[in-house]
Amino acid sequence: MKILFVVNPISGGVNKEPFIKKAKSICKKYGIDFLFFKTTGKDDAKKLKDILSNYQPDKVASVGGDGTTLFTSEILLNSTIPMGIIPLGSANGMATELFVNPDPVEALKEIIMSQVVAGLDMILVNDKYYSIHIGDVGINANIIKSYEKDKNRGMSTYAKYFIEEVKKSKPFGFSVKANGKTIREKGIMVGICNARKYGTGVPLNLKGNPMDGKFEIVIVKQINLNSLLLAGLSKFDEIFYDNQNGIVIKTDIADIEFDQPRLLQLDGEVIGMFSKLNLKILKGAVKIITSHDNVSLQEIQHNS
Repeated sequence: MKILFVVNPISGGVNKEPFIKKAKSICKKYGIDFLFFKTTGKDDAKKLKDILSNYQPDKVASVGGDGTTLFTSEILLNSTIPMGIIPLGSANGMATELFVNPDPVEALKEIIMSQVVAGLDMILVNDKYYSIHIGDVGINANIIKSYEKDKNRGMSTYAKYFIEEVKKSKPFGFSVKANGKTIREKGIMVGICNARKYGTGVPLNLKGNPMDGKFEIVIVKQINLNSLLLAGLSKFDEIFYDNQNGIVIKTDIADIEFDQPRLLQLDGEVIGMFSKLNLKILKGAVKIITSHDNVSLQEIQHNS
């Protein structure tokens, strides 16, 4: 067996060297051929494609957070080489979504052992950008823009920027065309979901499944900051999810048009300002190494 490790050395401010040392020891012990590719931020896509072509691994392990998982997924798009996730980022939302073992070493052992491979969907945005987790326009994208400039991480830092943004946010207008219908609404956020929860653990779309060939557009109309503060932020993990305050549209293709250019983030990365978004699902675009403990896979198998 040959395993290619794709490592983001700086993701989440987590030191990857202890894991790398342990991973090398495990692979040597069991006679597994291995190669490590560390991203640098310069020509990473081309370099990784060349390595894949020359090394031809049996499996790829994405070592980092959601950004690393997305990067690796894009390179493996429509490839037959399966990918596993080793969660070592500040946000490991997709790893949590796919029931990956939170212990990096145990996650590696499961990648080595597992023969369970399933199709992971991706969302194509404006024929150029990709998402496998959650993207959005509105309040959360604005929060991430501020959050990513802060050296501190975690829920308390996110909460600080969240409160600041809610205080100044105003509903904006947009239209959504999907499933043969067009609706016009106002809200403070439009979520684009291939998953259920953000990397922070905050739920946005509890009915999503990243393997069902569909995605969800979640419209959040407003957030009652006073009620949230009165609750002492105890309900912070429910801020976006409210059946009475939102609309969920399940589809495989959609067009969204905003009243003016708005900031878009995809999988925790700020992309830019857009007035229109064309969205479509790429069903089973990436082969993901998983296990039968994966509830999303169980749902697909149950419904097939």
